[in-house]
Amino acid sequence: MTTPPARTPRVNLGWEAMVIGLLVLALLIGSRLNDAFFTAANLSNLTANLVEVALMALTMTLVVIAAEIDLSIASTLGMCSALLGVLWAAQVPMPLAILATLALGALAGLLNGVLVTRLGLPSLAVTIGTLALYRGLAYALLGDRAVADFPPLWTNLGFGVVPGTQIPIPIVAFVVLAVIVAVALHATPFGRSLYAIGASELAARFSGLRVERVKLTLFVLSGLMSAFAAVVYTFRFSSARADNAVGFELSVIAAVLLGGVSIFGGRGSVIGVIAAVFLIGVINNALTLADVPNEILTIVTGLLLILSVLGPNVAARVRAGSERRRAAAGVKGETT
Repeated sequence: MTTPPARTPRVNLGWEAMVIGLLVLALLIGSRLNDAFFTAANLSNLTANLVEVALMALTMTLVVIAAEIDLSIASTLGMCSALLGVLWAAQVPMPLAILATLALGALAGLLNGVLVTRLGLPSLAVTIGTLALYRGLAYALLGDRAVADFPPLWTNLGFGVVPGTQIPIPIVAFVVLAVIVAVALHATPFGRSLYAIGASELAARFSGLRVERVKLTLFVLSGLMSAFAAVVYTFRFSSARADNAVGFELSVIAAVLLGGVSIFGGRGSVIGVIAAVFLIGVINNALTLADVPNEILTIVTGLLLILSVLGPNVAARVRAGSERRRAAAGVKGETT
């Protein structure tokens, strides 16, 4: 793959600063709504509850920056969770079951990638189809039953905490993966290629980038991360079910777009997405402590998704209008 010319990644620092500011504000409001909000136990529970969304948001960030989307992530998680349960029920050793689960996730992402890159189908349509396909396969694997007799050695990795702290073990894995993804996106030729493809796929092709190979890699990574999230989810709740993580794709996409990643590609950063993930988690946790019904939580997530799409576009139009007015004023000043 030809290295794209070095340039500054398109990062919306103003929008990301606003998201971080909203996160601080949400933390303050949460502390006012309930005295238990800032307790170590609640903060540990808050971070544990968002870990699967946070994990899938990392690779979704890369996919959307490249101007694609993967709506099948939650169904992939459910399918992989079902496979893990089936394999454990069949007395397959857990390390082998986990490897098979990760392989299934990678294959699911590979199918998405092949349909998009080799057949030229739009990723939106493809992953809507595989969203239903993978969820159906999850039910074919496990049906309506649940597998819940996982050994404590493994389930402790899902809901346990770092010794001497209240930090959930899965969050440690998330932090490590977030650093890896951030470095790959912001400090490597691969990351620059994603911005180039998202900004202009045609220009990226003319610059020598192997666009299909890059996109295929992204979908495989997305499927692999969904499988890893399935392992975490299954161990955290000590339950493998075909309906695990239903609707999680909405929260993941909301976090990615709210974090400043452009739905049209070519813009965004990992830091903004992480801040948005925690913002959504804090809002949901604070409202839950305030005994707000789940229906309201879903409405709030939907409103945040609309804001994440509408906000940056409105801001961009305001900036463009302001620049045009300044340019017109400059031209007028030169002619007088």
